[in-house]
Amino acid sequence: MKRILVLISGNGSNLQAILDACQEGRVAGEVVAVVSNKGEAYGLTRARAAGCATEVLEAAGFADRAAYDAALGDLVEGYRPDLIVMAGFMRILSPAFIARFHGRMLNIHPSLLPKFQGLHTHRRAIEAGESEHGASVHFVTEELDGGPVVLQARVPIFEGDTEAEVAARVQVQEHAIYPLVVSWFCMGRLVMMQDKALMDGEPLGPAGYADE
Repeated sequence: MKRILVLISGNGSNLQAILDACQEGRVAGEVVAVVSNKGEAYGLTRARAAGCATEVLEAAGFADRAAYDAALGDLVEGYRPDLIVMAGFMRILSPAFIARFHGRMLNIHPSLLPKFQGLHTHRRAIEAGESEHGASVHFVTEELDGGPVVLQARVPIFEGDTEAEVAARVQVQEHAIYPLVVSWFCMGRLVMMQDKALMDGEPLGPAGYADE
């Protein structure tokens, strides 16, 4: 069983999807801890309900990002994780932190990367006149939202859609694909080597697994 640590900042709906998948035996791993940079994050309540250890490490009191990330890295390392899952963790991690856990960090981003890196993805997709949108699970590298994509899910954008409607549609897919990718990692099918995602030993294309 692989040891999974999840980083959150807020509601934790993707955390819940992963907790459920572990409990149901769909992931050969267990969430050993949930760490938040915000003490009021509802995801901590979800974690405690599931019997997970929780930690809060807020940025206040640290001189700079490097100091915070060093402390966060020590905290994370103490749980001996095989995999670190970012599930709505709203901080940009330093290169030093990412290097420390190289190849062991996954993130989910609400767009079809490389489109719409950064924030407000649903609004930007609507404003750009896109006919489809989605979510991407990727390995974390120093490039923001730029690590190799593992799996994407696509949803339509209909005329007259609001940002909230598109966000809800995307989130349904997030809850499906994130536990699946976590399961692949825990089974040893998915690895990152030389900044490329490999599935069953074969490199994945730019849009990840099942790229058309």
